[in-house]
Amino acid sequence: MTHPSGSFSFDLVVFGATGDLSLRKLMPALYHRDVAGQLNADVRLFAVARGAMSDEEFRNLARGALNRHLDSADYDEAAVERFIARFRYLSLDADAPEDYAALAQAIDGASDRVVVYYLAMAPRFFGSICGHLAATGLNRPQARVVLEKPIGHDLASARTINAAVAAAFPEERVFRIDHYLGKETVQNLMALRFANALFEPVWHRGVVDHVQVTVAEKIGVEGRAGYYDHAGALRDMVQNHLLQLLCLVAMEAPNAFAADAVRDEKLKVLQALRPINERSIMEKTVRGQYGPGAVDGVAVPAYVDEVEQAASNTETFVVVKAEVDNWRWAGVPFYLRTGKRLPARRSEIVVQFRPVPHLIFDGASRDVVANRLVIRLQPDEGIALHMMTKVPGPGGMRLRQAPLNLSFADTFHGRQPDAYERLLMDVVRGNPMLFMRSDEVEAAWRWIEPILAGWSAGSETPKPYTAGSWGPSSAIGLIERDGRTWHEDMR
Repeated sequence: MTHPSGSFSFDLVVFGATGDLSLRKLMPALYHRDVAGQLNADVRLFAVARGAMSDEEFRNLARGALNRHLDSADYDEAAVERFIARFRYLSLDADAPEDYAALAQAIDGASDRVVVYYLAMAPRFFGSICGHLAATGLNRPQARVVLEKPIGHDLASARTINAAVAAAFPEERVFRIDHYLGKETVQNLMALRFANALFEPVWHRGVVDHVQVTVAEKIGVEGRAGYYDHAGALRDMVQNHLLQLLCLVAMEAPNAFAADAVRDEKLKVLQALRPINERSIMEKTVRGQYGPGAVDGVAVPAYVDEVEQAASNTETFVVVKAEVDNWRWAGVPFYLRTGKRLPARRSEIVVQFRPVPHLIFDGASRDVVANRLVIRLQPDEGIALHMMTKVPGPGGMRLRQAPLNLSFADTFHGRQPDAYERLLMDVVRGNPMLFMRSDEVEAAWRWIEPILAGWSAGSETPKPYTAGSWGPSSAIGLIERDGRTWHEDMR
């Protein structure tokens, strides 16, 4: 139910409410939407977890999380107290059918009221929770379920999860969340391409030399050792975040700005990705694992020390050379790179254009650099077009590269909402535009699986790299064999 002010009435049930994702991301996002006036007074928030806890004990936990994760300027004590008073805590074993009767009783209300079940839990619970919700009659027509990535650990498990969820909720009421798709700059990529006449005529193999997608993190596993050592960077980042960014860069214009029209075009890109098999895996992929080093001048341990293992084959760094086999992108490589314990926290898309076909300026050839478009996702969201310009003065035609820079912070004053804020409200609205469809998830796994299999079949272990560096030297070699280089200035 939506009110004229743009606020909403709904129930939100967070499974795994005492976990890191809930406390670090969901609580601040919901708080900000409450402060913005989007949560009506009758919005009910239910925190569900296995342990025994009173309402007040959970509210204390939520208060502490907001104190840690909100900027001090955003922390308003009165607003925090009003917000956490919305919560009711329910102890529930996700695998115990009898526990769902208490949940049904707690959220009993008008059947036309939107209820959102947010599964902030491991994917192995998704199918059973949805099945129990259905068996208890909690999958009523206005109910929606949110699934956090990863959806499974391979294609078979993804299909199993999707089938189990589909037995309880129709596809239009399943929201598979990838928070990267909620970032303002990612959505602006759509506006950049399809609301401006400038870029679309040059957005193809004849003008674009290559594309780089980099998601770099300075942190290590940060308390996620149990999950991460079984997942690794390819499953954790490439299969979802980086492939989704690739799709938005490479997709054709949809016939309308509508959820299925957009997702149909993204699916076509995933289906057009050239398979990477055992014969090409050494040429087109690099995996690494960080050793001890220093980040921001602070000594940090090796990965194996963080996960308390004597040895591990889990990759913390990945480079993949992806190729889209269609008319628009044939011959244009997409270099995907992600890693932990790198020297900077950056998420960027770089569209590198081809050099000018003929240079008319004598003696300036060494100064002329091909144009590139840099889309900064985090931090300092913005878009920069790097182009050649004349240096002012009478000293002849001296050329220098300079950016046309759109900084969101400078252009659109005020606080920029976090991705989770936008995505949560899109679930309440019933807008699936920024969420993955089941066939997208399965297509991504279908492309990723041969890479995982090739690594498993080979004898090579992840290449070591020093924490605080840009990964193993073979990552540089992969792109430089093609006569290209990484853009690590990140400007």
